[in-house]
Amino acid sequence: MKLTGMLSVLMTCMVSGIPCRATDIPVDTALCLQEISVTAIKQSSDIGVQPVAATVIDRGNVERLNVVTMKDVSEVAPNFYIPDYGSRMTSSIYVRGIGARIDQPVIGMNVDNVPLMNKNNYDFDIVDIEKIEVLRGAQSTLYGRNTMGGMVNIYTLSPMKYQGMRFMGEYGSGNSIKASLSYYARLLPELGMSWSGYFSMSDGFFTNRDNGKKCDEEKQGNLRWKTVWRITENVMLENVAGMQVTRQGGYPYASIVTDEINYNDTCFYRRTGITDGLTVKWTPSNTFSLSSITSFQYIDDNMTLDQDFLPLEYFTLTQKCDEWAMTQDFVVSGSAGAYRWLGGVFGFYKSMEMDAPVTFKDYGIDKLIEKHRNDANPYYPIGWNDDAFVLGSNFRNPVHGVAAYHQSSYSSGRWNFTAGVRFDYEYTELEYNSFCNTSYTIYDHYTAGAKDDKVFRIDGVNIDDYGRLGKSFMELLPKFAVTYSLPTGMPSTVYASVSKGYKSGGYNTQMFSDVLQQRIMGLMGLGMKYDVDDVVGYKPEKSWNYEVGSHLSLFDGRMDIDAAAFYIDCRDQQLTMFPDGTTTGRIMTNAGKTRSAGVELTIGYRPDDRWAFNASYGYTDARFVEFDNGKGDFADNRIPYSPSNTLFAGVTYSLPVRSPWLDRVRLNVNVRSVGDIYWDEANSVKQPFYSMLGVSMRLEHDKYSLDLWGENLTDTDYKTFYFVSIGNGFYQSGKPCRVGVTLRMNFKTK
Repeated sequence: MKLTGMLSVLMTCMVSGIPCRATDIPVDTALCLQEISVTAIKQSSDIGVQPVAATVIDRGNVERLNVVTMKDVSEVAPNFYIPDYGSRMTSSIYVRGIGARIDQPVIGMNVDNVPLMNKNNYDFDIVDIEKIEVLRGAQSTLYGRNTMGGMVNIYTLSPMKYQGMRFMGEYGSGNSIKASLSYYARLLPELGMSWSGYFSMSDGFFTNRDNGKKCDEEKQGNLRWKTVWRITENVMLENVAGMQVTRQGGYPYASIVTDEINYNDTCFYRRTGITDGLTVKWTPSNTFSLSSITSFQYIDDNMTLDQDFLPLEYFTLTQKCDEWAMTQDFVVSGSAGAYRWLGGVFGFYKSMEMDAPVTFKDYGIDKLIEKHRNDANPYYPIGWNDDAFVLGSNFRNPVHGVAAYHQSSYSSGRWNFTAGVRFDYEYTELEYNSFCNTSYTIYDHYTAGAKDDKVFRIDGVNIDDYGRLGKSFMELLPKFAVTYSLPTGMPSTVYASVSKGYKSGGYNTQMFSDVLQQRIMGLMGLGMKYDVDDVVGYKPEKSWNYEVGSHLSLFDGRMDIDAAAFYIDCRDQQLTMFPDGTTTGRIMTNAGKTRSAGVELTIGYRPDDRWAFNASYGYTDARFVEFDNGKGDFADNRIPYSPSNTLFAGVTYSLPVRSPWLDRVRLNVNVRSVGDIYWDEANSVKQPFYSMLGVSMRLEHDKYSLDLWGENLTDTDYKTFYFVSIGNGFYQSGKPCRVGVTLRMNFKTK
């Protein structure tokens, strides 16, 4: 197929929302014409026929579904679930039954080829999205650590493709406002630049009874500067620099007993992030290319919590984190007839410094320390000398790693065989300083009588612990796949693949407050419960992933069907738990063995120019095979927090209008469904299967569009999160019914 013809097919697919099946495009492609630039470094442009389960959302569908953050893609891709709870620091992602609430992510995220190294920075709004790719299944061979569940690639609009100004303004329920302004310029035939700014705010949807105010208010904004420079016919450079700021309340957790959000101390999350990514690609011939991807990332965030979430003076947590990271990826690819190959070297370094004090207050001292101590020794009770004291923790966590990888594929007739391997090395270190300075008085009730507070003695608590821990991980990550092209006349394939997934290990920094608390209890004769080396480290998570699937294009391309069945055999799955007796911390632990099996089905059908039907369904049966945490044997129980079913179904009707001010009217109705979700290892509490209705009407013109939309119009009552702290159960409800209007304007200069 000629280059101009191929680009025409690609553009037609993107405008219509139909997945592209471009079998003639090489695996590693950078196509540059006067008006368009299509760049793919590692992932093949013909993703629709590759041996991978993928969901691709083009710009038209991004706007119609009002997608501005990765959470908006939840359920659209089958078995891909991102609950909306807590704050934007909470980027918990569950794919095919695997995931975790804290620390290492199960899925990787690239924005314009730049990998984000901290999942605290996954949840942010981004405008002018050109395309989103959601790859499910282990992608560790090409992308490495923390991609055992898949990979999300987000690409933004290029100034080489579009020139002019773009504006977006939105108003919705909760006094929610969004606005963006972008400018795209082609300064020279070979040089383009774009600048964009975005701002949003919301009063929130949940009220804290303690002060009568909304607790989930939010303000955020970001700036992005993108440069695309075609230095020569064979060399292309792309640099994307961005800055984003988030300020929000967050954490609208309600008591399971009262169904009320009612806590007395401040909760908020604040984040400032800076990223810069430079991609340089040299393509001396159609059969060889060399690429370099360099990035710098910085995050400064602050999570402050009323950690008991009650109107009582228990304790608060502040977690201030300052992290910077650098990554470098060299990618070489080539082809020779039926043989294609890709290889590279990846390295990274990141350093995190954290200050995480837990402040015990009067009621918490009384109930969590004095009561336990005095129940154990009532004849010599204690009384704390301070109304509050701090369990201080400071950390420095430098991590570095290097990897080498290679993947080859060979085509023979209708068959294609792929094999790859990656060697991954990582070293992580934790330097910690835990400290506490307070005192308590011991009274003598044995000789003086129970009503006489005769002082026995005063004991000081002076703890100042320093330590350094370090561990390294080495992993070999192979992949094998075979693909068969069906003789249907349209690009259609069936495939089978086997791959190994890997999620790196680390340290439980949030457990140090518990370690300190137990040190204090030990000073009072109750014994020290935790040992640092035992509780703060957790091992890597590993999996073998087996998958069969197909990509079918039927009825002259009017219908596309993607289907997959998978089985995941996982070892040392990382789970977030509240350990027995804990009062202030969470712990990442490793389950012995788990397994996950399921199916996925995505159907897109466009019978004519007016109607479009889309549906995706995912089913996952994820269970413990071996897991006994000392309190119970949970073998054969469902893995918590990951849904058994995800469903998305939508229909769009387009009505052409012959008017100088209106081109067409688009009506869309969609349904999102999730469940069941179990909230604990014992499977004693769950969120049943639920559904939400969404409707939108778009008035569309070449220069502008106006969307009237509604989300969760059924006002479905559902829970996005549940947990137990100090013996009390809490949950967060999902957002209620919301309506709004979105205006987009395009002022093209060409």
